[in-house]
Amino acid sequence: MTDQAISADGPVTTLDLEAIMAAGWAVPESFTAEEFRRAEAFWQARRAEDERLLRVRAAAAHLVESWTGHPPRDVGSFGIQLNLETSDLDLGIGYPVADREKLMAALAPHAAFKGERHTRFTTTRLVFSFEVDGVEIDLSALTEEDFVVACRMLDEIDTGMSRQERIAHTWVKHLLRATGRTQEYAVWKLATYSRYCPEFNWVPISEPA
Repeated sequence: MTDQAISADGPVTTLDLEAIMAAGWAVPESFTAEEFRRAEAFWQARRAEDERLLRVRAAAAHLVESWTGHPPRDVGSFGIQLNLETSDLDLGIGYPVADREKLMAALAPHAAFKGERHTRFTTTRLVFSFEVDGVEIDLSALTEEDFVVACRMLDEIDTGMSRQERIAHTWVKHLLRATGRTQEYAVWKLATYSRYCPEFNWVPISEPA
C-alpha cells in the first residue's frame, strides 16, 4: 500500500516507505519521475550549505587535532552527502583504548561527554559533543582498529554509492523525519553504514521528534 506521508512541499509521496524500510535500501529506479525530481531538488538544497559546513568542519577538525593530537575524519552524513538541514557534523578519531582516561582529561575543558557506545559487539567508542559556529559537532573516539575499518567503509561508500542513491536515501530520510516517524528515522540513518560495514553493531539512537 502506498504510504501517505506528507512531503516538505505539500503533495503526498508515491513511495511505499514500509517496503523501503523492509528492504533496507532506496532504489532510485523505483521512484516516479516526479518523486525523484522533488527528491533531487531537496538534496540540491542541502548542497547549497556545503561551503559553510565545510568551513565549520575544517575549524572543528583543527580543534580536535589540537586537543587530542589525532587528526579526525568526517564519519557522519555530511561527509557522504546524506545530511538533512537538521543534521549535525560527526567526526571520528582512532585512539588507544589504554589512553582513554588521558583523552577524557584532554577533552573535559572543551567538549561534553555523551557516553560510551558499542561499535562492534566487543568494542566501544567514546562520544563527545561541542559546538562550532552554532553547529553541533559529535566526536567519536574509536579503537584504532575500528577507526581503520570505519575509514575503509567511508571510502567504499564514497566510490560505491551513486549520486542517485544518495538522493533517494536522503529523501526517504527526510520523509520519515518530517512525518514524526522517529524510530524508523533512527534506523534509516544507519542503513548505508549497515550495508557497507555489517561487522559493526549499528544500534539506532532515537532522537526527539
